[in-house]
Amino acid sequence: MDIYVGNLPFEVTDSELQQLFEKHGQVESARVVTDRDTGRAKGFGFVTMNNKTEAEAAIAAINGTDMGGRALRVNESQPKPRDNRGGGRSGGGKRW
Repeated sequence: MDIYVGNLPFEVTDSELQQLFEKHGQVESARVVTDRDTGRAKGFGFVTMNNKTEAEAAIAAINGTDMGGRALRVNESQPKPRDNRGGGRSGGGKRW
């Protein structure tokens, strides 16, 4: 299960995020999202846990808790909405 973690302190590392969730089960990966240009954390990240029961327990336990003076927002990650602009070929005209 992929878990979204929001309102993270900007100084938190991938390792610290992983340690926070490991208290509740096995963590496959933990990643703090950073700005591509500056390398600075954006204040959110993602954790992947293979066991759904452990993941749900982690979400319930960590959501709303304080980390570095910030209340964490933790929930199941939702798939990114697909852009619904259509697709296929553009243009018409003769084909020679």
